[in-house]
Amino acid sequence: MKKLTVIFILLFSLALTAQQDFQGKAYYQSKTTIDMKNFGGRKMSEDRKKQIAERMKSMFEKTYVLTFNKTESVYKEEEKLEAPGGNSRGLMMMSSFTAGKQYKNVKDQQFLQDQEFFGKQFLIKDTLPQLEWKMESETKQIGKYTCFKATAVKKVDEMDFSNMRRRNRDNDEKKEVAKDSTKTDNPFDEIEVPKEVIVTAWYTPQVPINQGPGEYWGLPGLILEVQSGRTAILCSKIVMNPDEKEEIKAPKKGKEVTKKEYNDIVKKKMEEMREMYGGRNRGGTRIRH
Repeated sequence: MKKLTVIFILLFSLALTAQQDFQGKAYYQSKTTIDMKNFGGRKMSEDRKKQIAERMKSMFEKTYVLTFNKTESVYKEEEKLEAPGGNSRGLMMMSSFTAGKQYKNVKDQQFLQDQEFFGKQFLIKDTLPQLEWKMESETKQIGKYTCFKATAVKKVDEMDFSNMRRRNRDNDEKKEVAKDSTKTDNPFDEIEVPKEVIVTAWYTPQVPINQGPGEYWGLPGLILEVQSGRTAILCSKIVMNPDEKEEIKAPKKGKEVTKKEYNDIVKKKMEEMREMYGGRNRGGTRIRH
């Protein structure tokens, strides 16, 4: 019976693919949980930690739209009004790590990202990131779609603050005391980004494209759910062949850089911010090339 179900889904998928003007939209909700329990050390008040946690929560809870055809897609955040009051400099910097509009072309293996960073426009241009997916036997229902499970080990981008965690401290009490005695007020000294995370994806052959939210793709069906480290992405709605088609085109504006080159620019800016935060340089900063 299970084999017959899979065959039916594949036949349905082939019929859908045959449409010449095939296009769809998938709406995703992304949520990242941040452990603030030990953030800021003893010098930061609980009220201050709560304020930062609330701002980070709003920063890491977003709604995205994936517009796709047979070979291309554009993934972008739905626009919303900013909360009154603004952010501190540190949180403004972290919000700059939020990915801009992403374009994927699975036929040409092309990845483009329209990225603004501290008021300067960049165009990140690279090949599509590759994941070695392991096809699992589990299935589950997401809405009206039958989904299949796949897993992969993903190398984490060093500038990916959605996967940040409190830096691992040595269990030796003497070393802990020594570290605390030299600890600074810079919150960035408290965090680190893991080198790898396990990615779990659920895809449906009922939407026969190898696309998905953000950087995820490469499965025989649209990816509807992703769990990657502390981030969960879940599809809430799919609209197939909407009445009003949207042109899917690659972004062109901004200074063209590779992902590595962009990360180097961000690192330099981070160092400037660290110095500024530590009081060694209270002057203005700028992005250097």
